[in-house]
Amino acid sequence: MPHRLSLCLALVLATSSCEATRRAHPSADSQLKLSRVVLYRNGVAYFERSGVVDGDRLTLKVRKDQINDLLKSLTLIDKSSGKTVSVSIPLDPRAWQDAALAMLMPGRGQLAQVLDALRGTEIAVETAARRVRGRIVLVERTTRELQKRDAPDSVEDHKLTLLDGDTFQIVLLSEVQSLKLRDGDLIMHLDRHLDASAGEGMFQQVDVVAKFADGGAHDLAVSYVAQAPLWKPTYRLVLAEDGSGKALLQAWAVVSNVSGENWNDVSLSLTSGAPLAFRYDLHTPQDVPRPDLTQSAVDKHAEVAFGESTLGAQAMAPGAPPPAAPPAPSMPEAEAELADELPEEAAADKAEADDHRKRGSAAAPSRARKPQPKGAPTGVTLPALAAQQPTAATAKRVAGLTRFDIAQTVSLPDGSASMVQLLNQLVPGEQTFLYRPGGSGQGYELNPYRVVRFQNDTEFVLEPGPISIYAGGSFVGEGLSEAVASRDRATIPFAAEPSISVRSDVEASGAELKITKIVRGVVEVESFQRVKTTWRVEAKPQPQPQRVLVRQPRASGAFELISPPKDTEILPDAYFIPVLVPANAAGASLEVVEQTPSKLSLDIWHDRMPELLQQLLAAPDLSPQARAALEPIIELRQAIGRIDSELDGLSAQQAQLDQRANEERQNLWAIQKDPNAATLRKRLSQRLEQLTQQAAEVGRAIVERSSQRMERKIALEDRLRELELNPRTPRAP
Repeated sequence: MPHRLSLCLALVLATSSCEATRRAHPSADSQLKLSRVVLYRNGVAYFERSGVVDGDRLTLKVRKDQINDLLKSLTLIDKSSGKTVSVSIPLDPRAWQDAALAMLMPGRGQLAQVLDALRGTEIAVETAARRVRGRIVLVERTTRELQKRDAPDSVEDHKLTLLDGDTFQIVLLSEVQSLKLRDGDLIMHLDRHLDASAGEGMFQQVDVVAKFADGGAHDLAVSYVAQAPLWKPTYRLVLAEDGSGKALLQAWAVVSNVSGENWNDVSLSLTSGAPLAFRYDLHTPQDVPRPDLTQSAVDKHAEVAFGESTLGAQAMAPGAPPPAAPPAPSMPEAEAELADELPEEAAADKAEADDHRKRGSAAAPSRARKPQPKGAPTGVTLPALAAQQPTAATAKRVAGLTRFDIAQTVSLPDGSASMVQLLNQLVPGEQTFLYRPGGSGQGYELNPYRVVRFQNDTEFVLEPGPISIYAGGSFVGEGLSEAVASRDRATIPFAAEPSISVRSDVEASGAELKITKIVRGVVEVESFQRVKTTWRVEAKPQPQPQRVLVRQPRASGAFELISPPKDTEILPDAYFIPVLVPANAAGASLEVVEQTPSKLSLDIWHDRMPELLQQLLAAPDLSPQARAALEPIIELRQAIGRIDSELDGLSAQQAQLDQRANEERQNLWAIQKDPNAATLRKRLSQRLEQLTQQAAEVGRAIVERSSQRMERKIALEDRLRELELNPRTPRAP
């Protein structure tokens, strides 16, 4: 099975398809041999060609859709002479500047935009009612009314204005049934453009000519960048069954060749990372708008000035003189480490295979194998895969990127794909369980994932891709990995685990205030909010402990974990909380507390300040000196609080008396002219006088209590100004 798997993985995966009626040209074609290809994951590839050319020029035939990438990156070296090489490119201004035809690019343009760009062109338009012929003047956006039963509605339309002789003809585009071009050259040009667009430029070529200073033989090296599909990584992770905490990590790359030419014995490299790539039009001539200053020259004129005369003959003054004007380390091979991990028989097989390779023999070792013991695992196991020929790729760090260089040359026909091995290395790995809120899918809302965790012990980034997981000699599931940086740990879910269920309870507590510092009248307070989450894991009893990782999202960015459990891992937006189910136990529970302290400054007159000061005074670690300085402040603050309560009551009483007195005044005013209401006026006058006296007494009480409050307020502020208190390090004057 291992040898069969090895042969299968080495096969070229040909992506066969029906032959098109027209075969696409290669990105760049010349008599120079393609010698090197570097594939990236950003939509481009780097190509190198080399060879000897006789004559004074080299012609590269470049597809039109690739010409701009080639012009951005073309490098040509004449190794035989070392002289500068000039490069010429023919331009087709009409084909590349026509704005109307640019509208016909796939996914772009509308009929109104194309017609507007063709202003001045003669066309014939036919509607249901008439046929109009003329030159396009303009295309205007408009709206037309639609009559509906409920209410009229409007839709967007366009008005096409044609000049027919000396008459403007106006047609709505929504009424046009057919449109005919009258310009034969434009029709031919449009046909050519559509032919090219049908293949996105793959059926037209541009000649790029490099001219040399002299004739003869020229040893050339040419390199350039062209569009290419990204290479795709795929991984195999085989878990050890001996409890060693090791796993075999294999990385493969799926490489596609759609360049339009066969790759024969080329040096292939694959680059991971995120280099920037963009499109930039260097082939199309571009006009730069400039200001027209013609009129400024026309308007320029000298102003007529009268001459002046002087008295007597004087010498003219002479005229004034004019003014002065690091080799990066290669990827460590895993052969030595793998050999240490292999059983004796597998190591012997590997040594024999190495000996055959050194002798150049293609035959497999013929030593008879010992029969496997009954019940021994077969299939894809860590020793079996590790016994394969180690990877023939080396890796280097180049400008922050990881480049995998394939040691042997590669031949890949056009329109096919191949798998190339990049890594074959032992890494730390384990199998465990991971619960995410919501479970592991529909029907598994309470169940965790079975996951594999491994550490990227290489020096390079592992690109995102699928990972096939093997354990116990066979395939057990697959997962999808994000990019894994060097020395980082990856957690890959590969199966749901119905034998374990996880539940949680969340309890949130309100804000809790605590004084942290008092400095010269400024009181700093911490406000705490807590969220307590209780995780309960239920599992079938097992002879070995079971460890479940719970992915708990952060309550918010301001919350922090208080007394995190052992081996808790901090993620950018969550935590990995380990819950350990003991051996032979049916479950376990764990409480996790998050807290959000926030500092704020409160005024001494805040409503909760007396309570907070009493809380601070009751702190057992407060020093006697700080307590002595704090007690009179608390007494003054409490006294002021009582006075404030009295003032509130007096103010309410005064307002009530004023309201009643005002009502009595209104009643007196209402009956002042009634001759029969003398008795009532007397009674109302007496009641108004009593209310006025009571209001005056309350006013005097308010003034008195306000004066007392002011005295205590001044005394309190004086004491606060002299106080410097930190409960953590109590100190007072």
